[in-house]
Amino acid sequence: MRSCFSLVFCVAALTTWVTADARELSITTIKEEPYTMSKGSKLEGYCIDLISELSKKLGFRYNTHLVKDNRYGAMDPSGNWNGMIGEVIRGDADLAVAPLTLTATREQFVDMTTPFLQTGIGFILRNDMASEESSFSLLSPFSIDMWFGVLIAFLLTGVCIFLVGRISPCEWSETDTEQHSFTLLHSFWYITGALTLQGAGPHPKALSGRLVSAIWWLFAVLLLACYFSNLNSVLHSNQKHVSIKSFEDLANQDVIEYGTLEGGSTMSFFKFSNNPVYRRLYQNMERKKSFVSKTEEGVRRTQEENFAFIGEAASLDLVVARYCKLTRSQEVIGMRAYSIAAPLGSPLVKNLTMAILQLSESGELTYLRDKWWASSCVAADRTTASEALHSNDLRGLFLLLGLGLGVGLLLALLELLFKARNQAKDGKKSCCSVVTSELSRRFGGGGESTEGESSDKSKA
Repeated sequence: MRSCFSLVFCVAALTTWVTADARELSITTIKEEPYTMSKGSKLEGYCIDLISELSKKLGFRYNTHLVKDNRYGAMDPSGNWNGMIGEVIRGDADLAVAPLTLTATREQFVDMTTPFLQTGIGFILRNDMASEESSFSLLSPFSIDMWFGVLIAFLLTGVCIFLVGRISPCEWSETDTEQHSFTLLHSFWYITGALTLQGAGPHPKALSGRLVSAIWWLFAVLLLACYFSNLNSVLHSNQKHVSIKSFEDLANQDVIEYGTLEGGSTMSFFKFSNNPVYRRLYQNMERKKSFVSKTEEGVRRTQEENFAFIGEAASLDLVVARYCKLTRSQEVIGMRAYSIAAPLGSPLVKNLTMAILQLSESGELTYLRDKWWASSCVAADRTTASEALHSNDLRGLFLLLGLGLGVGLLLALLELLFKARNQAKDGKKSCCSVVTSELSRRFGGGGESTEGESSDKSKA
């Protein structure tokens, strides 16, 4: 007798499935990127592709429509459900395929399949509000590449001052008796004094040395002006916002307003949570009436105001991928999953669960996630927004310094050539031999031998 009842139940279930297969299934969904979006007169998105893959595996025909009240589904005080859950309960739809969170309350009134997407609760805010306060605030006016540029400019200028002091005869006229004042160490000490707007003598006497010195002083003054101006703006901006990295940080401040989707499962999570931090977050949202009616409104307020939008991490990841000035919190709480809803006792649930598991095992769900969550932000846009100056911002100043160093070295060589030309006329020597002799005496100890060799050649 028991076997007969089992046989009758199987036949009934099979008959129901064949009947469902013979007619078109009515599927309700909600417009939300990237799950369901309008493209002309048709719909596209993650959920639309998921429905298509499920229909191929199970062989059913379907038509999709958007939920009339644009809600996911919540119970009102009278016990009636709205949104997609309400349409499934009333029989207006056979399935609800959307980012529909699997909850215990919904499971009591509809049947839910195995999840097709795992997610949690996070929040998004602007990059500058999520930035971590640095312990090296004195370095924050300039970026790393800017500091490297300043260091390279400092080293090149020090070496240039040293070379000009060695080469120019106006700077070091008597190489045998006079001691050279601009050693390499003193050259760096001299430009360090200029960088701190303090003099460090002796100062250059030659035109070439004075030109290099003047260019470095101009570079230092403009660089310090940019540094202190940007330091002032950075310090003022740090006073206007606080660093937010977790939900506890969000609850312990009153500068940034925050809210979530009204009537959704995220709001219910905070409302009925036993965690004091989460309860405090809900009480503050309830007191300030900071709930939003749509996700788009929450994203807009996050971009334009001091606002943090709390939502499900999967949806927020898409927002961050589209809007590069926003970032999602690293902390994710209240792990949950998205499932397909069907009427209680529907024979579709078992088959849909099997099909979803097969799609997951074959990697099709991962492919759909990568397809619809592709980021349009380049790596440079993903970095934390910063007010630091970059080397490109002051490239004109660096070019001016480089031009001045080059002209200074050229003038020093011309001064040396002019002296060598006069010496060559007086001693009846070749100009090249005199220049070689001078450079040897100024940069090494081979000047005497070179001069002896040149005199022997002139005698011959």
